[in-house]
Amino acid sequence: MGRRKVGALEKVEADLPNLQYKIRRDPSSYKTDFETQYGQYESQRELFMQAPSSATDTGIISFCDLIDFVTHLADCYPETTVDFPTQMVAILTTHHPDLESDLREKIVGSLVLLRKKGIIDSSKLLQTFFPILTTTPSKSLRTLLYQKILSNLRSSNSKNTNHPLNRATQTILYDLVVSDRTSPKGVWAVKITRELWKRQIWTDAKAVGIMKEACLADNVKVISGGVSFFLGGDKEREELEDESSDEDALDLGKMKHQMGINKKSKKKARAMENAVATVKKKERRKKQPHPLNFSAFHLLHDPQGFAETLFSKHLQNAHSRLNLEQKLLILQLVTRLVGLHKLTILPLYSYFIKYLTPRQPSVTSFLASLAQATHSLIPPEDLEPLIQKIANEFVSEAAAAEVASAGLNAIREICVRQPLAMNTTLLQDLVMYKKSKDKGVMMASKGLLSLYREVGADMLKKRDRGKDATMGLKSHEKTERRFGEEALGEIKGLELLEKWKEQEQHRKRLELGLTAEANADDAEIEEDDDGWEVDEDDTDDSGGWINVDSDNDINISDSDDDKRPSKRIKPESTSGVVRSTCEDDDKENEGKETTDLIHEVSTLASKTILTPADHAKLRELQLEASVNKLLPSSQRKRIAQQQAQLQRHADDPLTATEIEGLASLSKKASRADKIALAKDGKPERAAHRSTQAIRKEKKDSQGKSSTNKEKARKKNFLMTLGKAKGKQKKSLVERGRVLKAHVERGKRGGKRGNKGK
Repeated sequence: MGRRKVGALEKVEADLPNLQYKIRRDPSSYKTDFETQYGQYESQRELFMQAPSSATDTGIISFCDLIDFVTHLADCYPETTVDFPTQMVAILTTHHPDLESDLREKIVGSLVLLRKKGIIDSSKLLQTFFPILTTTPSKSLRTLLYQKILSNLRSSNSKNTNHPLNRATQTILYDLVVSDRTSPKGVWAVKITRELWKRQIWTDAKAVGIMKEACLADNVKVISGGVSFFLGGDKEREELEDESSDEDALDLGKMKHQMGINKKSKKKARAMENAVATVKKKERRKKQPHPLNFSAFHLLHDPQGFAETLFSKHLQNAHSRLNLEQKLLILQLVTRLVGLHKLTILPLYSYFIKYLTPRQPSVTSFLASLAQATHSLIPPEDLEPLIQKIANEFVSEAAAAEVASAGLNAIREICVRQPLAMNTTLLQDLVMYKKSKDKGVMMASKGLLSLYREVGADMLKKRDRGKDATMGLKSHEKTERRFGEEALGEIKGLELLEKWKEQEQHRKRLELGLTAEANADDAEIEEDDDGWEVDEDDTDDSGGWINVDSDNDINISDSDDDKRPSKRIKPESTSGVVRSTCEDDDKENEGKETTDLIHEVSTLASKTILTPADHAKLRELQLEASVNKLLPSSQRKRIAQQQAQLQRHADDPLTATEIEGLASLSKKASRADKIALAKDGKPERAAHRSTQAIRKEKKDSQGKSSTNKEKARKKNFLMTLGKAKGKQKKSLVERGRVLKAHVERGKRGGKRGNKGK
């Protein structure tokens, strides 16, 4: 009897896929069969619930098959399977530590499939998975649940952003971190948030708030995950975006070529249609506007309070259990917050004192962090002792070249952000290292010198100022910067772009045969109560020009006092620059008229929106207007790199490599190091090959075959021997006949006579 029952059971299990296929085609006709199988599932479930841990392998296999069968057909019979999702959730929630791995995976997969069919919603699924994820001891189950949660959130936000689901999930993760700050459960909140941030599914301030609370936790793993998110999360997102944009595009030309020479089939035709649709979809994505991806630092709420709490809890606290490497990561986060948001945490600078020594491990990272924490609103008296200690500890004749180079680079990075922290005596002493025999020290000292030629030339000796700085001091263009002074929000050199635009407009008008004195817009601008309006009827084709009386001699008085000299404004047709000329009659110059340039302001930015092409042209005009255009290309490139370093973006971090600078060149490098340095930043080069070999590889990659001439070269010599002998035996008459036939064949368009082509 036992054997008959097992055999019948195996036969039923073998028929389940076939029965499932039939039910999907006609659910109403096979309702009785489904109810029979569902009754078997109910009986199997009752037996399993009585003793979950003592179930046999045969019973588990049959139970898994029935669960799979009911899951795939639950949408066909919703009334019959109304309690099925609840039963699956109860089994997984209550008995997940005792279940077999196959049965656990089957139940998790069935719940995910029910979610895809719309029988249960995503919130119910996540509320089931999250408690198990944080409590189960099984590593395989944690990995499976983590993947299913991420895939569910990605699919829910694939077409449109699912705000209710995102808010509910973010609340669960936030409570997971805040409820118990000593528990390692917050690691899962950090992992999920970081992955969704990288894939640009969560880009709001609430996700950043979760990572902010993770940084303030008491568990070391949670703290490290939160700090690493702020230091590298944005870079990961940019790298993933670059990888997705650099994917190998489909080669439609190659596919069309293969379609033309291979056998036609419906499968290949569908593949071709799908490829065309994919290419069109990618083209549409390229034309869409790029989304604004704000950095995590800019989405922080109360960065001042966050930085102070981080510093006091993890760095100033003597009972902190973090090691030096972890403290250094937190210090980098605090200093980036201070430098980016221009925060003020005065105890932070005294914290650096004990770490500014060459014997300190990872000292270049501490120097980079100190430079990051510097900005223009930090009092110079708080930074001056730090710069003095760096100079005393690192920069001396007895110090190694690498140490002196790192110290000078660190001082320069601090002074870029706060030039007032340097005193005159120390600056003139450090500038003297420009004559050092070591290249790294010499370049670091020259970098400091070039910086103060721009921001504090009066602190240098006359022989070190250079021509531009000396002329700027004499003309009072370079003045001493005051504490807290901010530069005006103007675009340098904008008048050059405006003048170039007007010259181009006049040149185009002269080419069209129009007068050069007219406006470039060829439109009449009228001002009324609502603002400026352009009369669309007055275009180039609307007729003649309106004659306007000359108003060159208009005297404008600044006050009622007639004794004051008047200003005469002369409009220039070839310049958008407003110039006012003053006549001074009090000077004894024998009646000679002198003009003085009083004011020069460009109004281009207030009238038009500058495009990227305009910005590129502006940089080109600035380069042409500068003295650098007379220099060789190599020197111009080096100066451009130095200016780019001075104008580093505020969001970019300062690394220890930039502090080290050219210190690696001071030691004698081996041949392998020199080759690696020469290859740095250059693409990988393949071995030298001939042009024919490169063409052959290109043909093979495109799926093209060789020509008949190429095939003839590979023929066996004995196969071509007879033809070669036949050519040698030809008489003069035969040769003439062959040449005549060749000429006639060429006249009629080749062997096939393609005269129409």
